[in-house]
Amino acid sequence: MRILFVCLGNICRSPSAEAVMRHRVEASGLAGEIEVDSAGTAGWHTGKAADARAIAAAAARGVDVTSIARQVRPEDFAEFDLVVAMDAANHADLEGLPGADPARLRMMREFAGEAGLDVPDPYYGGDEGFDEVLDILERSCDGLIAEIRSGTIKATAG
Repeated sequence: MRILFVCLGNICRSPSAEAVMRHRVEASGLAGEIEVDSAGTAGWHTGKAADARAIAAAAARGVDVTSIARQVRPEDFAEFDLVVAMDAANHADLEGLPGADPARLRMMREFAGEAGLDVPDPYYGGDEGFDEVLDILERSCDGLIAEIRSGTIKATAG
């Protein structure tokens, strides 16, 4: 199972989601079964590390954010079983990509039973915003793992 998390710039929410999911996957004994990555709908930060505040907030919870920003590509829909958007604007951008597969596209908070809600972008706020995002991501990743374990979500990528 391959999962791609997507936000706008790929320096706050999606790399944090990637790191939280990787941490949860390892803790659940599914490391060999689930692979995660992250990307942004915009390419402004391509090649850069995640925001230092995201790295610090995650580190305080024992989670390592190590990804390097990249822009989402149309072929990501063929390479990933699931593409998870952090907010409605990114979801819409992903739907507009050539080769977009609506069956593989979901919103992050759906997995926490919070459908219709965006993961807020903490970039322009204070440190507490990064903690709020991590709380949301932890709930959502736990729900995502539960759906994978139940067979609700299955590997479909080629």
